[in-house]
Amino acid sequence: MGIDAIIVLVIIVVAVVFFATEWLSIDLVAILIMLSLIMTGIITPSEGIQGFSNPAVITVAFMFVISYALLKTGALQRIGPMLGNLFKSNFNVGILVTMLFIGLVSAFVNNTPIVAMFIPVMVSVANISGISPSKLLIPLSYASIFGGTCTLIGTSTNVLVSGIAEDSGLEEFPMFLSAPIGIVFLIVGSLYIFFFGKKLLPDRVDEEDLEKKFMMRNYLTEIEVLEGSEFIGQRIMDSVIVKELDIDVIEVRRNGASYTLPAGDFVLRGGDQIKIRCNVEKLKELKDRLKVGFNTNALRISDNEIQKGDTSILELIITSGSEFEGKSLREMDFRRRYRAVPLAIQHREEVVHEHLHDIELRAGDVILTEIKNHRVQNLKKQEMNQQSPFIILSEEGIIDFSKRKFFIVLSIITGVVLLATLDILPIAISTVLGGAVLVLTRVIDMKEMYRSIEWKIVFLLAGSLSLGIGLEKSGLAALIAGGLIDNLNVWGPVAVLSGLYLMTSLLTEIMSNNATAALVAPIAITTADKLDLSPIPFLIAVMLAASASFMTPIGYQTNTMVYSAGQYKFKDFMKVGLWLNLLFWILASFLIPLIYPF
Repeated sequence: MGIDAIIVLVIIVVAVVFFATEWLSIDLVAILIMLSLIMTGIITPSEGIQGFSNPAVITVAFMFVISYALLKTGALQRIGPMLGNLFKSNFNVGILVTMLFIGLVSAFVNNTPIVAMFIPVMVSVANISGISPSKLLIPLSYASIFGGTCTLIGTSTNVLVSGIAEDSGLEEFPMFLSAPIGIVFLIVGSLYIFFFGKKLLPDRVDEEDLEKKFMMRNYLTEIEVLEGSEFIGQRIMDSVIVKELDIDVIEVRRNGASYTLPAGDFVLRGGDQIKIRCNVEKLKELKDRLKVGFNTNALRISDNEIQKGDTSILELIITSGSEFEGKSLREMDFRRRYRAVPLAIQHREEVVHEHLHDIELRAGDVILTEIKNHRVQNLKKQEMNQQSPFIILSEEGIIDFSKRKFFIVLSIITGVVLLATLDILPIAISTVLGGAVLVLTRVIDMKEMYRSIEWKIVFLLAGSLSLGIGLEKSGLAALIAGGLIDNLNVWGPVAVLSGLYLMTSLLTEIMSNNATAALVAPIAITTADKLDLSPIPFLIAVMLAASASFMTPIGYQTNTMVYSAGQYKFKDFMKVGLWLNLLFWILASFLIPLIYPF
């Protein structure tokens, strides 16, 4: 192994650690990979930055624009009530129809915003039909993954692999190249959930009483400022309850008037009744020093009475790619920006009540918050954007269906698909044309176009493409391919393909699906070259395996998004997803060589 190959191997190992641990955001890791390869002389600066002009990156960027336009029409939000009635009459039919529908939509629209849109829909369906959300949300995520395997634009992973293939001198992948095997995955995966998976899914009762669900009994109370208290005459921001006790002031009542979510410079007076979030037991220990009276029975967040004011209690799920991901509420100035107070945070399988403003947030975390009512409407509108930082779980979204815009967007999606399928225009150009038509027809404006693009994924793709060049130039791709061939070719090329699929599948469970595809696709091409076989079946294996992540909640972003919303545990994904991963591996090993001959 030469020095260049060793350098690239070290870069890959370090990158895998960062991808798996999420110590750094995945887009930053991809850019650091590119810079490391340039600074070590493995690739040239022009080779490093050429990913930003790659057709695959352009295609993905403008598919985000088209996806946003579809969501903005409000068409998908009208599905919820219909699904609710279907589930109520027949759960089995409901889950099968839902998975096939989500799969169909995800074949042509980016699946992350689809899942974000449908999480509250499915929770609403669960409430209407009396079914636990834990029976519906993993199937929602899996169905979006199934559908993404059916077309070139179904997921950014497919477009990335096509881009790597083009860089290696192969032709651009046709729109429906993966459709034959993708449709099999969609049907078989849906039937697996229908017959077996639903029995393995947990049946956890969704606690409608938010006080019990988030264990708030000892973290919400009401105090009265007694005469002689050191609070009197102090601004809230200067008082000991805020500076020393990690307390959030939710409301101050004074002489019959109510001041909800008061500003930090609000001055306290004797006799004020203050509704607060804190550790009640700790506060009681300081009762005499603080000179406050307690009324721990005054507050119950599930009480309808508390909702009659100008605030609402919401559950906000941090979305994948949210600006809040990797940051704390303090860093994001949550209280002032949204006029909201966090009451608790469901962080993976743990409910956290203390130091809420300092917790590093991750995709899938649920923030229980009390928020001004007029801000709720703003959040609902923001939720329509696929870059919305939150999914509102406790409230139904705005249903504002525009028939005119829906048919325009549907026509544009059809046009993009036809132009690419009939080889009239390259897929990158047809998606750019689609975005331009959306603006010209005033379905969206230019500001919305810029906002709709998920730049995190764009930078991830652009940075990751340099890894493929580094693998090839350093000779590491040839070394890994040689190892695969030496160990598996004794059983024929099918065994090599099967081993490549399995390697990709396992890597995807611990790191980004796009990063995995960028790492393994060049190895697939080199393997096919060494065997003097067509690279298409090997690249199809990488495309499918890099997306088919079912065993962990961190392997694919839609799994992460449903993790906390469905009150799942890590083992739930393993229990349902392990057999699905094995089933797809076996199917791919036998069907890919039949559909895409060597």
